[in-house]
Amino acid sequence: MKASIGNRIVLIGAGDVGIAYGYALVNQGLADHLSIIDIDHEKLVGEVMDLNHGVVWAPSPTLVTEGAYADCADATMVVICAGAAQKPGETRLDLVGRNMTIFEGIVGQVMDSGFDGILLVATNPVDILTQATWRFSGLPSAQVIGSGTILDSARFRFMLGEFYDVAPMSVHASIIGEHGDTELPVFSSANVSGVPLRRDLDGDPAKRERLAQIFAETRDAAYRIIDSKGSTSYGIGMGLARITRAVLRNEQVSLPVSTLLRGEYGQDGLYIGVPAVIGRTGVQRVVELELDATEREQFAASAAALRSVSDRFDILR
Repeated sequence: MKASIGNRIVLIGAGDVGIAYGYALVNQGLADHLSIIDIDHEKLVGEVMDLNHGVVWAPSPTLVTEGAYADCADATMVVICAGAAQKPGETRLDLVGRNMTIFEGIVGQVMDSGFDGILLVATNPVDILTQATWRFSGLPSAQVIGSGTILDSARFRFMLGEFYDVAPMSVHASIIGEHGDTELPVFSSANVSGVPLRRDLDGDPAKRERLAQIFAETRDAAYRIIDSKGSTSYGIGMGLARITRAVLRNEQVSLPVSTLLRGEYGQDGLYIGVPAVIGRTGVQRVVELELDATEREQFAASAAALRSVSDRFDILR
């Protein structure tokens, strides 16, 4: 990877998700320079001005500018939030055909600049498009990361925190698999303040039913939000900022992202959401949770669903 002066982030796509991410980035003072690319120039001008006007209250200054693909040459990270948005009633996998062509053009221009940093993908269906980005870019898989199930896991932890009346930071639970309808909760290793959730799953039928409902609400939350306000943005924006912080500060922290499996969880050559250790050079290693028999079966089904779509669009390699 090339070294750059300071931390320049290039954001591609100034829609709801992109700007929520940009705002989180500036508000947390994570980067030295945020360069934003969008095809709607007039909207981009306004977003850049608005973000810059908030820099005075940020913990450290961030230069926010209108961007060009040439800015990717010395960027630490390029974050892709561009693409067709999910419509009401549409699944994330329905978006594949519309976004594949868009991504091939975007990634081609990024790589033409000489970019050799971390590519972070947020556009849905994120697992498929991250796999495609890895193929289009030619970068090592460690440098191509998808937002994966970082938002799903955050939703799950928040709802579990409400149920158990503790802060979500005291809830340790992961959603893995496709960022979508086939995802699954890993109840077997989940705990609240160190107390295993298995106690309630195995010993209290009412709590077991409520925990199943919480997962269903987690899985379907995006549809509810899209029906209400047209898109999800703040949660994923902050999730992307969390991944960015892990990279820029070389935190070596485990986060649920979309990354390439090479034998872990019984899968090979597939991008899918699992916990992975993230640092300055991207994915350091995959964290392989110990799944029970039901979870292993559910994960295999989720992987098969993704693999079927990837095969259809010929992006596996």
